[in-house]
Amino acid sequence: MLLAVLDVGSNSAHLQIVQARHRKPPLPVYRLKAPTLLAEEVTADGALTPAGVERVVRAVACTVEAYRRHRADDLIPLATATIRDATNSAEIYRRVREATGVQLRSLSGEDEARVTFAAVRRWHAPSARLWLLDIGGMSMEIAAGAGDPPDLAVSLPLGAGRLTRRYLPEHPAGRGDVERLRRHVRGVLKPVARDLARTPRPDLVVGTSKTFKQLAELTGAGDRLERRALRRWVPRLTAMSTRERAELPGVAAARARQILAGAVTAVTAMEALDLRALDVCPWALREGLLLRRYHELRR
Repeated sequence: MLLAVLDVGSNSAHLQIVQARHRKPPLPVYRLKAPTLLAEEVTADGALTPAGVERVVRAVACTVEAYRRHRADDLIPLATATIRDATNSAEIYRRVREATGVQLRSLSGEDEARVTFAAVRRWHAPSARLWLLDIGGMSMEIAAGAGDPPDLAVSLPLGAGRLTRRYLPEHPAGRGDVERLRRHVRGVLKPVARDLARTPRPDLVVGTSKTFKQLAELTGAGDRLERRALRRWVPRLTAMSTRERAELPGVAAARARQILAGAVTAVTAMEALDLRALDVCPWALREGLLLRRYHELRR
């Protein structure tokens, strides 16, 4: 069975087609990214600009055409937080539907955390007590538990793109701006850290999403991110222009502006949760959606 998931987010519309197999990991068949680049297209009142809406429509049209060429059996079209939380989201959904025939759907941030948590457990260790951190463009998801669903699943307004727009207007960034960002992240995380402190310590802590993958590669740790190494990179990233960051290993040009906010958020979260290191998982929300859909179709 060929299954496809389309994840429309702040940087791209990402189409992934897999061959779903019983009791085996999905086999990748095809992948396509079409840029949306919405980080600078959110207005003060939370709407996407007309240019941003047009980019979303074009990106979805491109990926849907590829999905139809491959004749996959089913498509999961998901709009993540940047579109879901936009004040003109209804217009965006309508424009996409009229242009492509596809109705985008959204999950709540908490449901995104649960689906991602299920994928990470499947990848790593289904029986382990797990903590999950996921930094996206608009939000950060945290989940924890030893089963499915997790005992705790939260979504926080700590996405790297959102925080860059609000706290880091200039690049190189001012030290005062970075410190204000750090204090903000610490304050938002405080209630979650308090809740997690009441639970047993995890067997495994995992970070997922492009932000954690790029930070791990940047620090030279491969699929593991060390807090000490990441902390050393924050002042270096602060002093760099966007162009200089884009030349670093693992940092995509489209994410160079927001990688500093991602690094500050990641290291502050690791400090707040008393984590020296975490493993970086290649599976995340898209894989979780594909696994869930396959099980639904087999019932």
